Amino acid sequence: MKLLKLLSLAIATVSTAFLVSCGNAPKEDSSETTIEVVEEVPVEAPNTVVDIAVGSPDHTTLVAAVTAAGLVETLSGTGPFTVFAPTNAAFAALPAGTVDTLLKPESKDQLTGVLTYHVVAGNVMAADLSDGQIVKTLNGQDLTVSIKDGKVMINGANVIAADLVGSNGVVHVVDSVILPK
Repeated sequence: MKLLKLLSLAIATVSTAFLVSCGNAPKEDSSETTIEVVEEVPVEAPNTVVDIAVGSPDHTTLVAAVTAAGLVETLSGTGPFTVFAPTNAAFAALPAGTVDTLLKPESKDQLTGVLTYHVVAGNVMAADLSDGQIVKTLNGQDLTVSIKDGKVMINGANVIAADLVGSNGVVHVVDSVILPK
């Protein structure tokens, strides 16, 4: 019986020692540097005035014209630019064959003149426009702003959406193609 008590005591001592040693297991050194691999997510650049037009289903003709004129790089540059952007319907309202003729390589200079007549240097927000204001376009000619009953017009073209801000300027959507003199 004495042997049984002694054996029980020995087992209890060994078991206690074992449990205590497991609870005091060495911990990881927290001074070690851990490197966590994180997937790099590309940061999207803000939209330029060209990107705004490219992203609009109502401006596919304008995008084709800007591309044909070789103005994509220029209008994607630093700017700032204010673009009066005609819709597809505005281009469709031109006399039959006009757009097709302008998009031909031999008409590049004329197309460039028409497109740069829709662009003003600087950020011209709708609130900055005033009735009778004259703004100089990139092709060197002037546009006239008129405001009546809260409606803004540029050389007779109605502004149907305003202040679409990009990283290098602002776009105002117009319902007519504005033709230079």
